[in-house]
Amino acid sequence: MNRPHDPARESDVLAALRQGTNDRHERLDSGLPLSKPDATLADYACHLQLLRAWLAPMETWLAGFDDGPQGASGLPAAPHLSLIEADLAEPALAGFGSPDFAPAPAWPQEASAAWRWGVAYVVEGSQLGGAVLYKRLAEQLAPHPLRYLRGSGEAGPGPRWRAFMGALRAEVRSEEEIAEAQAGACDAFDRILALARV
Repeated sequence: MNRPHDPARESDVLAALRQGTNDRHERLDSGLPLSKPDATLADYACHLQLLRAWLAPMETWLAGFDDGPQGASGLPAAPHLSLIEADLAEPALAGFGSPDFAPAPAWPQEASAAWRWGVAYVVEGSQLGGAVLYKRLAEQLAPHPLRYLRGSGEAGPGPRWRAFMGALRAEVRSEEEIAEAQAGACDAFDRILALARV
């Protein structure tokens, strides 16, 4: 639904999302398998399996929508799962068991576009974190290519993040929409925190 543009009622959606998810973000960053300074390939395998358990049902759910971040204003889908699978197929990761993740609740079929923008914010932001981890771990975990952390773009995640933020700010503007986006982002964090048991 189009609303009249009223700058006085608008807040910056990025600032609201950061503020609303800050505690969850800190918990996740400190609880991920790769957060240890002496992270190993076993930790990377666990990290990938955790992300696959979180992303696979999410991507299936998001594919059922054609508006919001899944519409014309969103970005093309990123190859997260294919990069994870390619990394897990590396011989260096052979033999690491898969953690037993509890089944997650179904994603809400009635989720608004703004709520899904919040979910997309968490996924897109995770790529920035992956780039930081890649710089820290590329030499330590060599010769594994760390495809997922490196990402698929030659220029890194920065250009995609800037494009995403432009679309997010254009599409999520009212106080109600920003609140919905915060709720979606918090739910996305809560689901991976539950999988990670942190």
